[in-house]
Amino acid sequence: MKVIKIFSFIIVVLVSIVLVVAAIAPNDYALKRDIVIIKNKSEVFDYIKYLKNQENYSTWAKMDPNMKKNYQGADGTTGFISAWESDNKQVGKGEQEILKIVEGERIETELRFYEPFEATDSAYILTESVSDSETKVTWGFVGHVSYPMNILLLSMDMDKELGVHLEQGLENLKKLLEI
Repeated sequence: MKVIKIFSFIIVVLVSIVLVVAAIAPNDYALKRDIVIIKNKSEVFDYIKYLKNQENYSTWAKMDPNMKKNYQGADGTTGFISAWESDNKQVGKGEQEILKIVEGERIETELRFYEPFEATDSAYILTESVSDSETKVTWGFVGHVSYPMNILLLSMDMDKELGVHLEQGLENLKKLLEI
């Protein structure tokens, strides 16, 4: 009986420590990557503003060529939704909606993940002229992890884990557009 009390006390202390650490751990993360593409800004922006084109350069879209896709609205305009569903756990089920477009400059989207976990994040792609024939493209994510799951941010390097996908996606975009 005494062993059970000691064991229970240890469990309560450990859980309490985890909850206290989660209370002071960060809830938000942000990451971005950029690349220079040898193509003028308007041509680059006119390509990236269409979410369907992400299927040609996003690493997540390429993970499961058999994923189910569904679209609502007019691509390249606010309110357009691109939804996906895959048995691949790295792809899962979710949707991306265009929230804002600053023509020739920026596209902002909301990512809603349903499986294998639920989350809502923001993403953006910016274009900036480097010269008449060169465009800097920046792709970024901003996310929030609620308490107490935010403790996972202490052990996960979101910048590293997601950044590699952004880098590869931008490399794929560069290859596509510089042809």
